[in-house]
Amino acid sequence: MTERVYNFSPGPAVLPLKVLEEAQRNLVALPQIGISPLEISHRSPWFQGVLDETEANLRRLLAIPDHYRIVFMQGGSRLQFSLVAMNLLRGTGRSADYVVTGSWGQMAMQEAAREGTARAAYNSKPHNFDRLPQHGELELDPRARYVHLTSNETIQGVQFQSDLDAGGVPLVADLSSDFLCRPLDMSRYGLIYACAQKNAGPAGVTIVILRDDVLAQIDEGLPTMLDYRSFVKEKSLINTPPVFAIYLVMLVTRWLLDDVGGLAAMLEINRRKAGLLYDVIDGSRGFYRGHAQPNARSLMNVTFRLPDDATQDEFVKQAKARGLVELKGHRSVGGIRASIYNAMPMAGVEKLRDFMREFARL
Repeated sequence: MTERVYNFSPGPAVLPLKVLEEAQRNLVALPQIGISPLEISHRSPWFQGVLDETEANLRRLLAIPDHYRIVFMQGGSRLQFSLVAMNLLRGTGRSADYVVTGSWGQMAMQEAAREGTARAAYNSKPHNFDRLPQHGELELDPRARYVHLTSNETIQGVQFQSDLDAGGVPLVADLSSDFLCRPLDMSRYGLIYACAQKNAGPAGVTIVILRDDVLAQIDEGLPTMLDYRSFVKEKSLINTPPVFAIYLVMLVTRWLLDDVGGLAAMLEINRRKAGLLYDVIDGSRGFYRGHAQPNARSLMNVTFRLPDDATQDEFVKQAKARGLVELKGHRSVGGIRASIYNAMPMAGVEKLRDFMREFARL
C-alpha cells in the first residue's frame, strides 16, 4: 500500500483511516450480501438500515429533537444557497438577513437576492473578512423570514465558536466546513445544511436538518426536486440518493461516537490541534501572519501568510517533500491554509507545527 501523506486539503478532505479501511474491506462485496456498496439498490433493506443508522447517529451526536427532520440531498452548499431562498424567501414583501463573514456567505446572499430581498445584517468585507460581528454590530430585522450565517469560512479561516442568537427569527446555517466539529444548541437553529466533503464524509451528499415550523412556512408551487418537503415526505428517497457517500457518512458518525466519544470530546481535540499551529504563528515574531483576528480564528482552517510570495512557494514545496500536502491558500486570497478537520490526526498537525518552526528558524 502507498504510504499516506498528511492531507491538509479544504475539501474533499481527509477521512478517518478506520472509515477508509472498513469501506475498503467491503468495497467488492458487503458481508452476507455479496454486492458492493457501489452497486447496491437504494431500495434495498441494507441501505434502509444505513439511512436509519446515519439519522440515529446524527440525532445522538447533535441531540436533535423529534421535531426536526433530517434529509440527504445532492448538489452541495451552492445548491442550498438557492434552495433556502426558494423555499423560505420567495414571495412578495419578504426579506432575509445575511451575516456575511467571508466568501461563502457573500455568495449565499447573492443567490438569495434572486428570490427576494437579501439584506446584509453584518458584512465584514471592508475588513477583508478577518472578523466576526462584535456586540452592537449585528443589525437584525425581527420581521425577517430567516437569518443566515456561514459558521466557518474555509477561505478566510473565520469561524463562529458559539451559536448565534437570532432573536426569535429562524436561524439558517451553512455548517458545511465545521459540521460535527462541536456540539450545537439545536434550539437556536431552524435549518442547517452541510455538504459532507469537509468534515462528515465524501463529496456527493449534503445533509439538511430542518425544524417542523420552518417546513410549514414553505409555499406551494415549487418544483418537486427543489422543495424540501419532497425529501422529507419520501425520506430522502425521492430519487436515487448517493448511496456510497451516505454509507461513508454513517461510518464517520460511528467513528465519532465509538472512537472519539462524541462532539464535546471532538471539540477539545480540535482546540488542541488548532492551538499548536496558532501558537507557532503568534510566536514567530511576524514571520507568519495570521489572517483572522484572534477571537475569530477557525479551528478547521488555519490561514496565514509568510513574508513574500517566493517564501510561501518555498514553504509549500518543502512541506510537500515532507508529506505535508495541499497547504496552498485559496486562489482568491493566496497565502497558506492548513485545513485540520476532525479526521486530521494529531500527528499530522504536530508534524506541520515542527516544520513551521524549522522553516521560520524559531
